[in-house]
Amino acid sequence: MFGFGKKKEEVPAKNSGCGCSSNEAMAESEETRTCGASVKVLGSGCAKCNQLEAATREALNELGMDNTIDHVTDFSQIGAYGVMSTPALVVDGKVVSFGKVLKKDEIVKILKDIRKA
Repeated sequence: MFGFGKKKEEVPAKNSGCGCSSNEAMAESEETRTCGASVKVLGSGCAKCNQLEAATREALNELGMDNTIDHVTDFSQIGAYGVMSTPALVVDGKVVSFGKVLKKDEIVKILKDIRKA
């Protein structure tokens, strides 16, 4: 059948400044989702999300790693990771924790395990 009306226009999606749109980020697989910072905190920006970000920054500093953290607040991007409970921590494209605020020592252990530091 023929569709009537205007052709749908593609609207550029907001992004986190990493050069890819949220549509592109959602289309990528978990293994290749490393656009921008390789450490991300997912959450609305509430107190718990900010606590997780601060603890993550301390852990990265302690290990001498790049302490760039991307704080993702867009719920469509958060949902693309399959996260239903925030705050969440994503390292190198993999969700390593969600629904709780990790302590610095817990994050150090996770980072060592994942990055073989």
